[in-house]
Amino acid sequence: MIRLQRIPGFRYALWTVWAVLLTANLHAQTKPAATKQDTAKGQRIEILWSDSLLVRSRGDQKINELINNVILKQDSAYMYCDSAILINEIDLYAYGNVSIRQGDSLTVFGDSLIYDGRTRIAKLSGQEVGLANNEQQLFTQRLDYDLNTKIATYRSGATLVNEETQLSSRVGYYHAETDMAYFKDSVEVTDEDFELRADTMVFSIDRQTVFFAGPTLITTDSARIYCEDGFYDTKNGQAEFAQNAQYVKADQRATANLIRYTEVDGEYELEGDALVKDSTQLAIADFIRYRETDESIYMRGNARYRDADQDIEAEEITYDGKTGRYATRGRSKVSEAPQILLADQIDFLESDDGGYGEAVGRVVWRDTSADLTIRSDSAIYQRERDYLKAMGGPLGRPELITVSEGDSLYLAADTLIGQPVDTITSDSLEADTSRILLAYRDVRIYKSDLQAISDSVTYHMGDSLFAFYGNPVLWSDTSQFSADTIYMRLRNEQIDRIFLHGNAFIINISDGQFFNQIKGKYIEAIFRDNELRRMDVSGNAETIYYAKDDDGGYVGVNQTICSEMVLYFGANEVERIKLFKQPDSSITPMEQADHNTLRLNGFKWLTEERPRSRLDLFTGLLE
Repeated sequence: MIRLQRIPGFRYALWTVWAVLLTANLHAQTKPAATKQDTAKGQRIEILWSDSLLVRSRGDQKINELINNVILKQDSAYMYCDSAILINEIDLYAYGNVSIRQGDSLTVFGDSLIYDGRTRIAKLSGQEVGLANNEQQLFTQRLDYDLNTKIATYRSGATLVNEETQLSSRVGYYHAETDMAYFKDSVEVTDEDFELRADTMVFSIDRQTVFFAGPTLITTDSARIYCEDGFYDTKNGQAEFAQNAQYVKADQRATANLIRYTEVDGEYELEGDALVKDSTQLAIADFIRYRETDESIYMRGNARYRDADQDIEAEEITYDGKTGRYATRGRSKVSEAPQILLADQIDFLESDDGGYGEAVGRVVWRDTSADLTIRSDSAIYQRERDYLKAMGGPLGRPELITVSEGDSLYLAADTLIGQPVDTITSDSLEADTSRILLAYRDVRIYKSDLQAISDSVTYHMGDSLFAFYGNPVLWSDTSQFSADTIYMRLRNEQIDRIFLHGNAFIINISDGQFFNQIKGKYIEAIFRDNELRRMDVSGNAETIYYAKDDDGGYVGVNQTICSEMVLYFGANEVERIKLFKQPDSSITPMEQADHNTLRLNGFKWLTEERPRSRLDLFTGLLE
């Protein structure tokens, strides 16, 4: 029941004058007064209560002046204030403790209100203006609220408070129906876990999710994130940052077209031109996933990982930051200066001695300092030991290639191993840490001026020393070298010396028909400019050589036995011999000699086994 009461005396007169003047002033500032026709167009505002009510008319206007505990209603919306002026039951002017309640949870409030019952738009102003909806509270000094759409709009700054999160901006609107808030211009969000600065932002209050629609900077205790699009689900700790997305934590920086973050896993996903780097590491790929908990990195698409020790490139890379172990897929390149490893894929495998890597598919290992390359089908390596074992290959087995004076030396075997030498030299206390290469089972070598076969070979890169074991045979020009063990040393990328130990035998063919032969327990052959110049033979030395006169004609066959001898060569032919310790020597004229039987014991001319080309290293293996 509405109580109608007239307040006598001065108080009533003062209210009447104030109301008339104020009403006229408001009408002059806003719009023409409502008419009965206007009321018909909109839903009338009902008066539910007022301590005092004055009704008067002015022209076709009916003016209700209400004072104290005013309660009004339009449709399902309730309005409260200390005092109000209601014109034609459609235009409302309210003052003091103004509030509008719509539904069970939504309230807008302010110091004063101008309300158009036709459009159902409320304009609130004052020092205490805001909106409350469940746990959300919006505070400002001027607020427009549309009761039709349940949208509140402000243009002079506001703050939204929701539990531990506080958001402010100069311009924005709040959609109570969808629980969405839109903010623009100097947007700031403060939360117990982060701070945010943005140009434009959308906040889903129900989902506790922030949507970015312009330049945005998020700051936490340990990191900063910048983007120009995306979202941050504060409730579930998930986020997407897009358009010029950047992440900075200490000396670590990450950029991508899109950055995803999952707080519970401490996991970041970067898509499109992805980059993660710090003072010692760099990761680049089309896609990168980084997990803080185990410091693991997964990269896909033009992937590259680099740290102080190595540079890895592949289609896919999985890297364990704690152990330094990695695996790759797609054509892969691992650079650890001065070494480079190429393969179709690389995997790290656990073992009793700490684990090793396995490279598979078109494997190429290079040592750029020694200009040395190994090609194989697969390889096992251990980074800590600097160890490599190569097996198989495009032609059936692995191949070593090294360049000497622009001329390549090719070596093939069933297995090739590269590892560092870790020994103390006899004349120095310094450790020898250069590399040694081992080849075993059916080793074959081809170079334009040198060929060899052996059961196994070692190559000491620091000393440029080859060691041949197991029935080795070497060929150089027209000479063949064989022994139980052969050592060959290079100097300035040329043959310097060849040492033959045990059953040493050298055969040199003269004019393609006569065999000069040298035999002994040990032989040292000395070269200059890749040509044989001298041989030192010791231990039961024997020789058969065809002597020539000054014009190059043969004068006979010289056969000599002694303890030691030295042979001097010119143009790969014996020029003279120096004999030591009771030599036994004889010369047989050419026409009396049986050249087919002039053979020292153990003579074997193995020309059929001599590699004549690079492909001969694989003869018998190729179909």
